[in-house]
Amino acid sequence: MHSGSPRNVTLVLGGVRSGKSRYALQLAAGAQSVTFLATAEHRDDEEMRRKIDRHRAERPQHWTTLEESLNLASAIQLMGKSDLLLVDCLTLYAGKLLEVHGADPSSMIANIDAFCTALIEPPCSVVLVSNEVGSGVVPEFELGRRYRDLLGEINQRVAAIADHVVLMVAGLPLAIKGSVTTEARI
Repeated sequence: MHSGSPRNVTLVLGGVRSGKSRYALQLAAGAQSVTFLATAEHRDDEEMRRKIDRHRAERPQHWTTLEESLNLASAIQLMGKSDLLLVDCLTLYAGKLLEVHGADPSSMIANIDAFCTALIEPPCSVVLVSNEVGSGVVPEFELGRRYRDLLGEINQRVAAIADHVVLMVAGLPLAIKGSVTTEARI
C-alpha cells in the first residue's frame, strides 16, 4: 500500500471453516478500539441466524458493531474513531452486489471502485475476511459462475491494495503477501 503508513490493510482468505474469521479476530484483539463491520443480513434462514449469533458470541462485547452489506466505502470512511476495522466478510458483500446490481454491471463496478478507493487511504487499519472460491468445482449454473468470478475479482483488487494477504489452510496462516502475525498492525 503506502510505505511508512501506520495504517495497514490485511486480507485474510480461505475456504469454508479454514479459520479465517478466528484468525481475523486474533489480529483485531490487539487493537485498542475495534469496529466490526458485519456484511451478513438477518433473514428468515435459521442456519444463518445461528451463524450470526455464534459470530457475535465470539467477539468482545466492547467492540462496536456496524451492519452494512453493500456500501462498504461509506462504512470505511466513517471509521476515524476506531484503531481497527474488521470486515467479515467480502463473500457476502459479493452476493449482495449481485442481488442489488446484478442487472447493472456499471453500478456494480462503481460500488467496487468506491470500496477499493476507500481502502487505499483508510482512516484506520483494516482487516478483511473473504472466501477463496476459485479452487473448487466450476459451478453448474450461470449465476454461480458469475458469483465466483465477481468474488475472485474483488479478492484480486483488494489483494493488490493490501499490505498483507494471508491464506488460511486448516487453521494455519500462510503469508501470500507481506507477513503473518497474530497481532493487529495499527
